[in-house]
Amino acid sequence: MLSKILSATLIGIDAHVVEVEVDITSRGLPHFSTVGLPDAAVKESKDRVRTALKNTGFNFPLKQVTINLAPADIKKEGSAFDLPIAIGIAVAEELIGPEPVKGYLISGELSLDGRIKPIRGALSMALKARDEKLRGLILPRQNAREAAVVSDIPVYGFESLPELIAFFRDGKAMEPASVDISSVMKEHSLYADDFADVKGQEHVKRAIEVAATGLHNILMIGPPGSGKTMLAKRIPTILPEMTFEEALQTTRIHSSVGLLNHGQPLVATRPFRSPHHTLSDVAMVGGGAIPKAGEVSLTHNGVLFLDELPEFKRNVLEVLRQPLEDGHVTISRALTSITYPASIMLVCAMNPCPCGYLGDRRHPCSCSPAQIHRYRQRVSGPLLDRIDIHVEVPAVPYRDLSNDYCGEASLDIRSRLKSARLIQVERFCKDTIYSNARMRSKHIKKYCALSANARHIIESAMHRLGLSARAYTRILKVSRTIADLEASENIRASHVAEAIQYRTLDREAL
Repeated sequence: MLSKILSATLIGIDAHVVEVEVDITSRGLPHFSTVGLPDAAVKESKDRVRTALKNTGFNFPLKQVTINLAPADIKKEGSAFDLPIAIGIAVAEELIGPEPVKGYLISGELSLDGRIKPIRGALSMALKARDEKLRGLILPRQNAREAAVVSDIPVYGFESLPELIAFFRDGKAMEPASVDISSVMKEHSLYADDFADVKGQEHVKRAIEVAATGLHNILMIGPPGSGKTMLAKRIPTILPEMTFEEALQTTRIHSSVGLLNHGQPLVATRPFRSPHHTLSDVAMVGGGAIPKAGEVSLTHNGVLFLDELPEFKRNVLEVLRQPLEDGHVTISRALTSITYPASIMLVCAMNPCPCGYLGDRRHPCSCSPAQIHRYRQRVSGPLLDRIDIHVEVPAVPYRDLSNDYCGEASLDIRSRLKSARLIQVERFCKDTIYSNARMRSKHIKKYCALSANARHIIESAMHRLGLSARAYTRILKVSRTIADLEASENIRASHVAEAIQYRTLDREAL
């Protein structure tokens, strides 16, 4: 007998419907074959399905069993086809009627004792099932809450294969999984860190506030132990709360690579990723025979922190140029081409020299000018082109560390950012950009007009400091953000003067 079950496979972060066709015939010797571009994990499902059926009291047919995964030109991977194959066999053996399973999208991995184990990409499958106007979605119970955030599609979670077969065979009504989106967003949007923990470094906090307001990429330069990493970790706490759409898109990426905690319905805090400097370019932007998401995509809507920036391989830093410019990364392979979202805020940290103590009053620097030059040349000009703010982070003196002063809380800083971000949203409502950092030439010309005093200051800085044309553009963007923080329609001389201070490397290149 022939049976057909609907399932899904992931390509990138998108789910594609797969029809699992099961044909069982008694002619010939017992045989089990799977066709339709299955990978090794899909081929091995026959052993998991056979053992799971046997250990839960059902007889596996000693016949010729053929599984076809259609469409056959799409690569199928993973263990999520175990459950639809088992249900297809049950329908073909007439343990279940064909009508009860019709219109359901089924996905899940089977344990040898019949338990249904969690899978990747449940959220994407729910979105696809809703778009296809299917009857419902059947998943492992641990994935049910994740998929239930999608409205207008019933989601049913099951613990074991016998429980699911009984559901189809007995036809008993069952309540679909449900999630209160507002409470989930509130519950999962809390941060453990706070800017109030940081003592001293007031000028660095100000630079970070400006960077976070306009989503400018920032580079912090300072000796070891000056607090660069501590400051970077707290940047997500001052960014605006994630919207539901942002949380949905970020969750899809994390779910597709299996990073979502089981039972967690949404990623509601902005991601903070800090990869080690030994990672490869494929790990940074994604890749593989079937391209997977890399660090830049896993950081979508969040902060990517690169500590010890010059220690990263040059090719790893160069592959960041396209996603920083476009907000997405496209990975092309022989079989397919996949585009992952990668709208990130890049935060970098580095020492001023190889020993780390150039300019430090307490530790003498042991590096020669040639060593310092080679060290800084490891970071290419094109990458620095995409970093708007360079700020020095000096060592914190003892008196600041030992006092009881408590800095401004993240919540207070975030409230100021919200007002400035609303100004940007209104300004660019008719454009495809959403922040000052993404402004192009036409936007700079329109929104960054300078007063006579401001123009005189920037002209003087260009001549005295030898600033380049790219630095001029960056100064205008940062000036626009500083003006937005003060709710000023015009860019004043004080705004330009502050923005010029945030070009440390350009000043030192003289």
